[in-house]
Order: sequence, then structure tokens, then C-alpha cells
Amino acid sequence: MADEQAGVSETEIAVHWHEEEYYSPPESFIQQANLKDPEIREKFRIENFPDYFAEYGELLQWDRKWDQVFDGSNPPFWRWFVGGRLNASVNCIDRHLASNRNKAAFYFVPENPDEMRQVITYQDLYVRVNEFAALLRDFAGVKKGDRVTIHMPMVAELPIAMLACARLGAIHSVVFGGFSGQACADRIIDSESHILITMDGYYRSGKWLNHKEKADVAVERAEQAGQHVDKVLIFERHPGRYSSDTPLTEGRDFIVNELLTQFRGARVEPESMKAEDPLFLMYTSGSTGKPKGVQHSTGGYLSYVTATSKNILDIHPEDVYWCMADIGWITGHSYIVYGPLSLGASSIIYEGVPSYPHANRPFEIAEELGVNIFHTSPTAIRGLRMAKDINPQKYNYHFKLMVTVGEPIEPDVWRWYYHVIGRDEAVIVDTWWQTETGGFLCSTVPALDKMKPGSAGPGVPGIHPVIFDDEGHEIQAGSGRGGNICIRNPWPGTLQTIWKDPERFVRTYYGKYCKNPDSKDWRDWPYMAGDGAMLASDGYFRILGRIDDVINVAGHRLGTKELESAVLRLDEVAEAAVIAAQDDLKGTVPELYVSLQPNVVPSDELSQRIVNAIVSEIGPIARPRKVWIVPDLPKTRSGKIMRRILASISNNKEIGDVTTLANPEVVDTIHQLVRS
Repeated sequence: MADEQAGVSETEIAVHWHEEEYYSPPESFIQQANLKDPEIREKFRIENFPDYFAEYGELLQWDRKWDQVFDGSNPPFWRWFVGGRLNASVNCIDRHLASNRNKAAFYFVPENPDEMRQVITYQDLYVRVNEFAALLRDFAGVKKGDRVTIHMPMVAELPIAMLACARLGAIHSVVFGGFSGQACADRIIDSESHILITMDGYYRSGKWLNHKEKADVAVERAEQAGQHVDKVLIFERHPGRYSSDTPLTEGRDFIVNELLTQFRGARVEPESMKAEDPLFLMYTSGSTGKPKGVQHSTGGYLSYVTATSKNILDIHPEDVYWCMADIGWITGHSYIVYGPLSLGASSIIYEGVPSYPHANRPFEIAEELGVNIFHTSPTAIRGLRMAKDINPQKYNYHFKLMVTVGEPIEPDVWRWYYHVIGRDEAVIVDTWWQTETGGFLCSTVPALDKMKPGSAGPGVPGIHPVIFDDEGHEIQAGSGRGGNICIRNPWPGTLQTIWKDPERFVRTYYGKYCKNPDSKDWRDWPYMAGDGAMLASDGYFRILGRIDDVINVAGHRLGTKELESAVLRLDEVAEAAVIAAQDDLKGTVPELYVSLQPNVVPSDELSQRIVNAIVSEIGPIARPRKVWIVPDLPKTRSGKIMRRILASISNNKEIGDVTTLANPEVVDTIHQLVRS
């Protein structure tokens, strides 16, 4: 092992993962799949760029067709479908009315199982989007190009508000409902928004949460920074009853449900937008520094999420699709709202925690509504796996396809998902992408490629990834070494820029590997994702985690994800998080936090077995300095483990604000444990 380690360049990430077995899609899936052309990757090879992306544009309805598929004359500010004009809300609603007006667009499922769920047809959606667009235009003064901030939970009114903005040509900026008033204010200030759309409250884990109080904080903090909000538009969670304890501010706060009576039957002529006009801003919430306003286009973005929803998610009109993400994140924008609606899909919007009031709620809903495409995150899958009373076998559902998104999935967790939730009959697509990329970058094509646990798969058709070391040398497939995953070519779904900060855009995503900033050739501008990855000899990429999370132990760069994966092979371990702890001798060393499965008792013997699992799987170089067995790991409301907080505890640094976490109380528990 020592000799192997000695050959690792400091610019590469050492990889010790062994190759996993393949799983083939069933013939029944292949026969019905949207994309089953075995020549697709040959057609979409890089030599045919950019013309092959015309196929994506053809999936949309245009007011005026484009003159040019791709304009790369001002790198890296790419323009797609230049000369084309369209409207996103028309593509998501109007064009389906002729043949599918009575088809369900959304099923809204309240968290409380005793509350009636709503079925919103495409006709309903058309009416409600038009009426709210008329309200925005005529009452709130919203016009093309304005930014509108939307801070809402998972309710049907959220996509209605987004699509109403799109109909008017206004740029929406959705803030995740779990974020604080201050986080909302930061986004109002940066986007220079004058309108805030919100809700009085909602249910989560069986509790009523007062959401309106966050709006008051957001508007007050924005005002202090010089950004005035003219109107706060408040939807009632229970129409006809204002349910917040926070009073309305006269002249500023207005109940949408009351105002809408003035706009019954209103129809709004959709604004014909240039393909490159912005559709929305999505702010990334970095743990440090100012949030970045990722700007996505209308034509390029919409074409990309439509095509990937069709080809990778395999959505057909007759399918019932459930993505468990929050619409406040990019996954919800791309793969609950814009992609599925553009295809005329029927989707589920679920209000609260999927484990309420019991862990089998997802399977109950799947059975009741006939869900056959299921889309969730590794965090949620691990949560299901550790639930005491989970019993999917009791429910009569059949998934044809399951998705995992948001972070790399450990092979053992993948196999549990496949065998237990998917019943050995569902195809799994393990998708890798980012807020900035708009849609999937790496994934197997479900009918064409075999699945491999823990591997995202090849680039999706038309995307050509490459792995570079820190000096820009390409790391070859099958070398067993990791590096920085980049994309060689532009694609329609990619971000246009960072709002009001083009220099940061160029520096962040293109600065490292562009060897000639004066070049007008797109080939000289590879996109850097900021993730570590390795490329196996079969052309499948395995994501190793954020480059920021790579631990440099005495010159050996170790990806945190494979250390965590080694630990999760133990049946007793529910979740694991590896962080870089500062060390006087080695610079940094791994330190490990784990939570255990229910009814497992912590012991020194178990801690030692956890250490042994890492040493035997990866080597002595990866031996953790300490294993902390904790009751739970600190997580965001979307379920992501906050390794930054754990690193701060281990390194005795300022922890920062934890109030927006799903479980802030656990931070103090862990802090006390480590300090003692």
C-alpha cells in the first residue's frame, strides 16, 4: 500500500474504490423507453457540436424559430437558439390544452393525511396562472424584466407564481421556504426586487409553521440595505382564513386570495421572449461569502430540461411522476416545474416531511396515485433505510424508474434502493449536475446503459466531460486517479452568468482551465464544476465530492465520499460524514462523525470496527483520527449534511448561524461531546 501511495501526484485525488457489478434494465422498460436509439451517442459526439442540440429546441413551441443554434462569439457568455422567441408558460401550459386540458398537471398532497388532496388539471393551471399574472401586472405593476422574489413552501401556489412571472416576462427568484428572513432579504437586495410573494404558513412534521413572520424580517432588512419592497403578496394556506399570528402591515401586505376575486376570468397575453432573455435567478447558498445569483435563460434552459426529462427521466404523458425535492432548489425548478410540465406530465407536490405521520407515507402515496417514476436524494434514501417501521412490501406500487440526485450515492445504499424500494424491477438513474448546469450532466441513459452502483455513468448525450489535474493535464480513463471534473463543451442548460457579477462568473467556472482568455474558440473554455471525480475504463464517472471537501493527508488527496462509503458498509451505521481536521504533522487528517441505526448501542468495539472498515477498504493513510458517534448529523432542511459545521467543531472554530438547520439542537449536543 505504501508503494502505491508514493506514486500519487499531489494534483490528483487518490481513489481506492473497487469496481462494482453491473445491473441491466429489464426488457419491459427498454421496449417502452423514450430514448432507445443505440446510435445516440454517435450522433451527439463532440465533432457534431453544436448542431445536435437543435433536436432539443425542436421539443418546444416557438413564436419565432431561431436563426442560429449556438453563438459562441463572446466566450464564455454563450447564447442559444439566437433569434428565436417563445414563452415558457405557453410551453408548460397552453400548448397542452387542445388535447390534455383535463389531465392532471399536479397532485398537491398536504402533509396531513386527513386533509383532502388537490388535483390541478392543465385547464386549472391555465386559469390560475393567468389570473395571478393579471394580478401581478395590474395590481403590483410587474412588467417584463422585473425581478420578483418568491419565498414559499411546497404548495401548488408556488409553481403558479413562477409561471405567472414567466408569462409576463418577469424574472423570478425563488427562495427555499426553509430559509430565514435574512436569507430572503439577501436575495431581494441582490436582485433589486420590489415584490415579495409568500404564504401565511404551512405544515411540517405535523406542526404549523408561521411563514409570514419571515417576510417581515426580509422586508425590514432589505429596507435597511436600501432596497424597498413595494408589496408583499400573501397566499393563504387555507383559502378564506388568514392563519398567521403575524399581523398585516397596511398598505404593504395584501392577501392574494382576496385580491384574486377582482381578476376572475382574466387572460394575459404571454410576453414573447427572446431565447436568451433570463427566465429566473437561483441563488446558491454557500456557507461563506455572498450568495451567487445564477442566471438561467428562457430558450436554452427550457429546451435542456425538457429533453433530459424525456430522455433520462423517461417521462411519458401517461406516467405519474414524483420528485421529492423542494421547488426552492434547482432540482424542483428543472424536474418538478419546467421539464415535466413542458412534456405534459402529471406530477406530485408534497407539502411536508415524507416520513410524517409514518415512514411508509411515500409508498402509501405512490400506491394511491399510481406513481411509477420516483425521484429522491441519497439522504432521503438513507433516512428510509434507517426507519424502524418501514415496510414497502405492504404497498401495491410499481416504479419503472427511480432517480437519485444531490450527492453521490454509496454503493450499498444504491443496492438497498434497488432491491427494497425498487423491488428489482425499477431502473435507477444516478444523476450528477448542479444549480449552475440547469440539468443533468452525467447519467446512464436508462434503456441503453447498464447501471453500476455508486457511479453516475457517462456524460448524457451531448455532454463531454473530462477530468483534469490541477495543472490542466487530462487524467485518463481507468487510471484509478481522480481530479477535477470539467465539461469540454457548452450546452443549452448552462447558466448565462452570475447576476450583476460577470467577472465572478468567468473566474469561478472558467478561470482555472482557460489557457487563453482572448480565445474565441469554445474548445478553449472548459467548464469547471468544482467536484472531484474519477473515470473508470468503461467510461463511467464516479463523483468523489466537492474539491473543497478533499482531504490532503501528508500530500495524499482523499475524497471524503469514498471514506464515508466504506463506513456505510457496516449494518450498524446509518449516516457518516468525514471532515478535514487540522493536524500539526500531516496538515489535515480525516475525522469521522457517524449516526447509528435505531437500537444500536455505541461502543468502543463498534468505533474500532468503523476505523478498521476504512483502513481495510482504503488503507492506513485514511485512518481517522477520531470517530465521534453522535445522535444525528446536522442537516439542512433539504437533508444535506452540513460538514462545514462539523469541521468547525473539530477545529475549534466559530460555528456560525445554525437556525436554518432542520435539527439545530443537535449542534450543541455534538459540540459538548467533542469539547468534553
